[in-house]
Amino acid sequence: MTLTRGARITGAVLCSVLAVMVAGWVVRDVGTAGRPLDLLRYWAGYADARPDTLPATSQSDLVLFVVYVFAAFAAVRSSVAASALVTTGLVTLLLRLPAVWNIGASWTDGRYADELRARALIGTFVALAAALALVVTGAAGRRPPEDFYEPRPTRPGTGASAVAFLALGAAGAVMIAWEVRQLLTFPSSVYPDWFVGGPNTRMELTDAPPGWTNATIALLCLVVAVSALVHAVHSRTLGVIVSGFVLTAGALGIARALHHRLLEHFGELGTELQLTLLSWCFLAAAGATALIALARRGFEDVPAGPDRGRGTGYGYPSGGPGPGYGYPPDDVPGQGPGYGYPQGGAPGQGPGYGYPQGGGFGPPPPSSRPPGW
Repeated sequence: MTLTRGARITGAVLCSVLAVMVAGWVVRDVGTAGRPLDLLRYWAGYADARPDTLPATSQSDLVLFVVYVFAAFAAVRSSVAASALVTTGLVTLLLRLPAVWNIGASWTDGRYADELRARALIGTFVALAAALALVVTGAAGRRPPEDFYEPRPTRPGTGASAVAFLALGAAGAVMIAWEVRQLLTFPSSVYPDWFVGGPNTRMELTDAPPGWTNATIALLCLVVAVSALVHAVHSRTLGVIVSGFVLTAGALGIARALHHRLLEHFGELGTELQLTLLSWCFLAAAGATALIALARRGFEDVPAGPDRGRGTGYGYPSGGPGPGYGYPPDDVPGQGPGYGYPQGGAPGQGPGYGYPQGGGFGPPPPSSRPPGW
């Protein structure tokens, strides 16, 4: 299934709206942070980062901005536009939903101005509506390809599927293991705030709580790992998005470790902190590996030719009574040859060259073109 032209345009517009909204919040934070470097240090989680004004965005917004930009291009040009729109909308719904009950909560009164909270709440509802519209557009706008030459959605190959299964499956297991560890070690009054938001945890105005984000990305990693085993089309688009979040989490963890010189004193650290550093390194490696594997060209589903029994369109016989592309049916009585071959003694028909006298052609092989994303 591919996507109608109207659905492509609608999806591109919705992704552009989401990208502009994220860009607006980032520009606001850059302007109020004092120095852009202070905002970057805060996003990275440095303990000594002190921006002039508390930002409303986090590093997740940067990843989402990149996702929206690429999804907008995919909606217009890619053969996997439908799955790109659906997965982008799904991720947006999951990550923006906690802002509905956190922005207006009483514990945010002293952190952000009322006017800013009102703008953020309106923006959250707009983002959720756009995300839901993306899911509906990608699901309802699908249609069968109109002709043989129209690009089909591409699936990950065997190698890419194996890499995605191992890398993202292991990354999801590691993240879930750390969340279980948080559940066992955090006080009972802290863990609910870690997961659903509250005064006992650090979170930005438009962002989801840390525990919610970690659990969401971990579960999506497992979904991609299972989907990759069956070569599902959506495993490429969803896997690329999830790999971006995993790579960002691991890379920022490594940046914090380098900034605070934890790697220089690795042997002196406690066991749990050593495991934390190793987990950051593993997440960065797993995210980069899965991203490279799934972003590569996939494989199209090649349908049979338009006439049953003729060629498949790629020069291979389809197993029916007719010949493939340009080969004579020597073992089929009563049918003419392929193009340019003599009859060879078939009863009732004369020899000759030029056009076939009964066998016909399968469709010609498709012209060379770059595959869909």
